[in-house]
Amino acid sequence: MSPSAPPAEVRTTDYHTAGEPFRIVSEGLPAIPGDTVAERRATLLGPAGAGTAPRPTPHDELRRLLVREPRGHAGMYGGFVVPPDDDGAHLGVLFWHKDGYSTACGHGTMALGAWAVDSGLVAAPADRDVQVRIDVPSGRVSATVHRARGRTTGVTFRNVPARVTARGVRVTTGLGPVDVDLAHAGACYASLPAAALGLRVDRAALPELVAVGREIRTALAGHPATRHPDGPLLSGVYGVILYEELPDTPAGPHQRNVTVFADGQVDRSPCGSGTSARLALLADDGRLGKGRELTHESVTGTFFTGRAVPGAVPSEEGLVTEVTGTAHRTGEHRFLLDPHDTLGTGFLL
Repeated sequence: MSPSAPPAEVRTTDYHTAGEPFRIVSEGLPAIPGDTVAERRATLLGPAGAGTAPRPTPHDELRRLLVREPRGHAGMYGGFVVPPDDDGAHLGVLFWHKDGYSTACGHGTMALGAWAVDSGLVAAPADRDVQVRIDVPSGRVSATVHRARGRTTGVTFRNVPARVTARGVRVTTGLGPVDVDLAHAGACYASLPAAALGLRVDRAALPELVAVGREIRTALAGHPATRHPDGPLLSGVYGVILYEELPDTPAGPHQRNVTVFADGQVDRSPCGSGTSARLALLADDGRLGKGRELTHESVTGTFFTGRAVPGAVPSEEGLVTEVTGTAHRTGEHRFLLDPHDTLGTGFLL
């Protein structure tokens, strides 16, 4: 096997969180150098760091094998389970998608919480919540797994603090100029109303939404507000959230969104970390008063609910938020790489 070849066989456990897939690799993964999750991600990215293609390693070839057709697809998402930074967390994870490795993933955190309980990694009672602490490249997050009658009924993801970094940044697109808002919530998201570009958030408009999302992400490359104080590996726009206002619910704001992330990938869920970014912006607008929560709907019709943690107030570090949704196991897989298969690790369409 060449130095950059993936393992000949790999086993995964797959979940979906509100429709967005998450493929978990927890066994048989070769060790990744680094003392922390963030350092291990830096190892996979290589010396050039963020904004470049990952270096050719067995781990990255494994990512390609699992995310590309015929074993995956361009919308696949997953994670390598790695040791946590210290004994304060149950596990660490390196999130991946078709273009590389992300700094945060809310839907993946929810799936990992459910998996940790389902697999017995974290003991859970039949009828009480249990917290799973997870180290991700952007920091330590948690997934509170809700249990009833011996089964998992939902998961609440508590993110690193989310903070607004810029409002009304003018961007030129093929559909005209538009003003976007920027917020960091483990990753940097640009938000704008789809109506500002004459679009609706629905499946019929997906080609236009994806195209303009990619334009906006490219246009914001290097913008000062996209830089993270902890360095370039946490900087840069990860996702563009195009949202549509719906009538408020009795609990608070109601929005439908499509999140276009990486290089044109569409989140099938309402986007976990992106929901945190939306919460920071809504709080900044004064729309998240005490006890109020956001009903966040995806382009596929699934929902998350998000809120500021009770008692939390925006600060220099940001606003602590929680996002609740459901995660369900979809399968356990044994993937093989036939050495005679001329497609190798596969292809993307």
